[in-house]
Amino acid sequence: MVQIKTPEQIAKMRAAGLVVAAIHAATREAAVPGASTKDLDEVARKVLAEHGAKSNFLGYGGFPATICTSVNDVVVHGIPSDDVVLKDGDIISIDCGAIIDGWHGDAAYTAFVGSGHAPELVELSRVTEESMWAGIAAMKQGNRLVDISRAVETYIRRQPKPGGGKYGIIEDYGGHGIGTEMHMDPHLLNYVDRRRGKGPKLVPGFCLAIEPMVSLGTPRTEVLSDDWTVITTDGTWSSHWEHSVALTTEGPLVLTAPDGGKAKLAEYGITAAPDPLA
Repeated sequence: MVQIKTPEQIAKMRAAGLVVAAIHAATREAAVPGASTKDLDEVARKVLAEHGAKSNFLGYGGFPATICTSVNDVVVHGIPSDDVVLKDGDIISIDCGAIIDGWHGDAAYTAFVGSGHAPELVELSRVTEESMWAGIAAMKQGNRLVDISRAVETYIRRQPKPGGGKYGIIEDYGGHGIGTEMHMDPHLLNYVDRRRGKGPKLVPGFCLAIEPMVSLGTPRTEVLSDDWTVITTDGTWSSHWEHSVALTTEGPLVLTAPDGGKAKLAEYGITAAPDPLA
């Protein structure tokens, strides 16, 4: 069953989303050469405490940290550690969430550590982020879930990969519903699988975490012995971007973007829904 939210509930999710945005800003500033991924986790903990929010990652299925820190060939669910120290030229995807009054926010971004990154890495992150926005732009009344998947996949497939070949759209992980829990129905693929059908119609009150994960090579992954860390099977580096989005009667509201998605959606000719907390 898909949980449909009222405007009042969406406002509470917006409050949680703004905490996630604050964590993103603070960890992005702290993701410098010499910092450990455990250091970044401590930064996130402090932001949560400052906002009176709870972590929805810590303890989830036994996960031992506040954020996921996925470096280079780690796709998702990397565990913060004192032993993982960021180096110049690394890329890191940071995934985190927050709970306010029982309502959840969840978002991820990819950051560049230091300088001197290869153009193919810069383009990888750009393609992944823009595919997310293409999916968000497809979150409109009258569309179905598959239209978001199609928008994400179509954008990625149309981008030329530096050096040739194709980007790998990660197959085993995708987006999801979000609300009173972090992961809820429906599951959102980042590609079209005709065996799954069109999915539910998108109506006001629908809330989704849209999160493409893309690699420079394979779409396949494996889980390490810690039962959390997911890496690409061919060792190629990957990018992960995510926003939580609510569909309202006035259009989409990007709950975890500081401006509610206004600037990026305008590029698609879409007016973001008014911010209920503005």
